[in-house]
Amino acid sequence: MNADSVTPWFVAVGASGAEGLCDIKALLQTLPPSLPAVVLIVLHRPWDRLSHLHEVLTRGSNLPIVIAAQGERFEPGVAYIGEPADHLTLAARSFSEIVDDPHRLHGNRTVDLLFRSVAAHGRHRMIGVVLSGSLDDGSRGLAAIHAAGGLTMVLTPGAPRMPGMPENAIAYDGPIDVIGSPADLAGAIESAVRYG
Repeated sequence: MNADSVTPWFVAVGASGAEGLCDIKALLQTLPPSLPAVVLIVLHRPWDRLSHLHEVLTRGSNLPIVIAAQGERFEPGVAYIGEPADHLTLAARSFSEIVDDPHRLHGNRTVDLLFRSVAAHGRHRMIGVVLSGSLDDGSRGLAAIHAAGGLTMVLTPGAPRMPGMPENAIAYDGPIDVIGSPADLAGAIESAVRYG
């Protein structure tokens, strides 16, 4: 049995702020409940406050939402998040690695952290998705996923303003495979993991 027949697809999603949260919710409402992929989600949010992200995403998601634990084996058809100060990453053999960061050493680079781990361990069965947010987190990690043979997807940038995560990802390095709305991205994800 070759490695691809046992390695699931990984869909790594990164966003920031209230607008990014809305995009994540829209994506999860559009992805089918039987999606044969592991969905890993990072949202920038305050580190020093109680997070209700699990409850918020669970309300409208077609996939179950799970707060990943250190060393947990990821299962297809499930969307995983981390706690605000514990960063979600992929380790070898489809296990989670939670990066504890009480001193904020990773700052606003948590999407890049996730994407680079997926590039390292996704075995060509990976998709990076950049949604709304400020700054440029995700750009370098998305380029790493592209360089490792994965697919790259970015939300269509909104009205002209300061460049945010989608604009910076598009401008950074390497072509983007799909640029579209959350529904467009969900359709492209489903197509890739079912038929790619």
